[in-house]
Amino acid sequence: MKFFIDTANLSEIKQAMEMGLIDGVTTNPSLMAKEGKIDFKKHIAKICEMVPGDISAEVTSLDSEGMLKEGREFAKIASNVVIKCPLTLEGLKATRIFREEGTKVNVTLCFSAAQALLAAKAGASYISPFIGRLDDIGQNGMQLISDIVQIYENYDFETQVLVASVRSPMHIVDSALLGADVATIPFKIIQQLATHPLTDKGLDAFTADWKKSGIK
Repeated sequence: MKFFIDTANLSEIKQAMEMGLIDGVTTNPSLMAKEGKIDFKKHIAKICEMVPGDISAEVTSLDSEGMLKEGREFAKIASNVVIKCPLTLEGLKATRIFREEGTKVNVTLCFSAAQALLAAKAGASYISPFIGRLDDIGQNGMQLISDIVQIYENYDFETQVLVASVRSPMHIVDSALLGADVATIPFKIIQQLATHPLTDKGLDAFTADWKKSGIK
């Protein structure tokens, strides 16, 4: 399973890269806005220099013509830029054209298996089902992952399942068990993945015993 970091913060990306955990990055307009008054293209370029894997840059236009105009400009930033389009009819139109032009597309804001099927048929490189937001409204986000993985396997679609809106380490573990290709993870969840109280307890005990031993 590949790990992407879901952030536009250069410090978080640097720290995750130093741990050797990151295969790519996903950004969105909300994450970019958190970084203040930045130059979008220059910021994406910096991320692309830091991480050799796929970097998702999301369009903000709502019509396919606007998406294509934005996405073509984003694709010039670096060879590892992936255009992020919303799962709408206009987004699917843009996805098909981008793929014909040889540009990778991450189709985002997926909340149903039917939507995921359409994205795969349009040629999406990645589909981003938002499991946390489904859980928030009392639906089963992991069931959606299971359904999409099964459908894609049934028909040998090349679209990769990129689990998004991750809220806990168990979302990652469950997604891996179901066979998802990628999970995009906030930095705080990446940190939580490495944490276990028994690890901390064991380390404290080893450290205390070493100090008592007098070994040099």
